[in-house]
Amino acid sequence: MSARVDRHVDWIRTVVPRTPFGCEECLPIGTRWVHLRLCLTCGHVGCCDSSAMRHAREHAGELGHPIVSSMERGEDWRWCYVDEAFA
Repeated sequence: MSARVDRHVDWIRTVVPRTPFGCEECLPIGTRWVHLRLCLTCGHVGCCDSSAMRHAREHAGELGHPIVSSMERGEDWRWCYVDEAFA
């Protein structure tokens, strides 16, 4: 039985986090986040869906960058916002 491959994996690039210590949008306005997500297309760092502002999802929707990875220590997964599934 083979694993399903997300149709958006072609969007994945080798990226460097643009703001490795916090959410790119929350930092300048002083809002708090719960967890950080890394856009695997451009390196944008946004806050997760459990955060008040949900900047990672907003970034994905506005720019069409579908897949993020967790930036949390010990976590190694990717999420596709388009398919609402692990990628």
